[in-house]
Amino acid sequence: MRSRYSAYALQDAAYLLATWDRLKRPAAIDFSGENIVWVRLEITDTKKGGVKDNKGKVAFKAYYVQDGEEQVMVEISRFGKTNGRWFYLDGLVK
Repeated sequence: MRSRYSAYALQDAAYLLATWDRLKRPAAIDFSGENIVWVRLEITDTKKGGVKDNKGKVAFKAYYVQDGEEQVMVEISRFGKTNGRWFYLDGLVK
C-alpha cells in the first residue's frame, strides 16, 4: 500500500499498473489533468495480508492538497497475492 501511495505521489503510472491485478487494471493512467499534492498516508487498519495469506485488506487515509484546500481520501483496498507478489484488486472509497 505504501509503495502504491508513493507511486501516486510521484505520478508513476508504470508502477501502479504493474502492481494492479491484470484482470482489473485499467488500460492506462493519465495524470496530465491532475493538480493534487499528496501529503501523507495513514494506515488505519489491516486484515490478513500476512506472509501465509493470499488476500488482504488495508484501510487508509490519504491526505492531499487540491486547489489550495486540504482534503482526505478514505479507502479500504483489497489485495491478492499471485506467485508470491501482492497486487491491488480494488478499493471502496468512503
